[in-house]
Amino acid sequence: MPESNTARDVLALGVLISGGGTTLENLISRIADGRLRGVQIRQVVSSRGAVRGVEIARRAGLPLEIVRKKDHSDERAFSAAIVAALERAGVKLVVMGGFLCYWHIPRRYQGRVLNIHPALLPAFGGEGMYGLRVHEAVLASGATESGCTVHVADDQYDHGPIVAQRRVPVLPDDTPESLAARVGAAERELYPHVIQQVADHGVEWLQQQVQV
Repeated sequence: MPESNTARDVLALGVLISGGGTTLENLISRIADGRLRGVQIRQVVSSRGAVRGVEIARRAGLPLEIVRKKDHSDERAFSAAIVAALERAGVKLVVMGGFLCYWHIPRRYQGRVLNIHPALLPAFGGEGMYGLRVHEAVLASGATESGCTVHVADDQYDHGPIVAQRRVPVLPDDTPESLAARVGAAERELYPHVIQQVADHGVEWLQQQVQV
């Protein structure tokens, strides 16, 4: 049977952040006003302490842990600390919201970690491709459209099965900042839409979307 959610079976989210917390802020707002239903943010993990996303989590009263790479002996220890925080909170779905650090996804969470990238993957992805760098590369390529991609994360940067994409035009007078604003607006719609599908139909729905 599919793993579905009812009013008493809320989808427990863990949100990973590294910076401004735009994705986190959007999810908080949509849960609060009912646009995102059957979802609860159970844990926020930030790879940095002094960032806006941390303040957003604190103001919202969300459980928060700061897990910094430099505080751990190696990548495995860093990843284990992230996983421990998620497991303590009973997280079912992990949402990466501008999380800039590599972490090893254990078997328990494989197929349960989503990422959103501000381009149409597989183009303009990979290590070091984040923020304005992505939009600069899109403009330099001469592409006539861009957009955003929600995908199931694996152990490679911006890699893994694509769940959904939303396209936006690249305009002749675009700057990296103006393109980023247009793509960001698409992200704020697409990511909650995918999360809502998981909340409505269960994690099995997500796994079905990525089967070849």
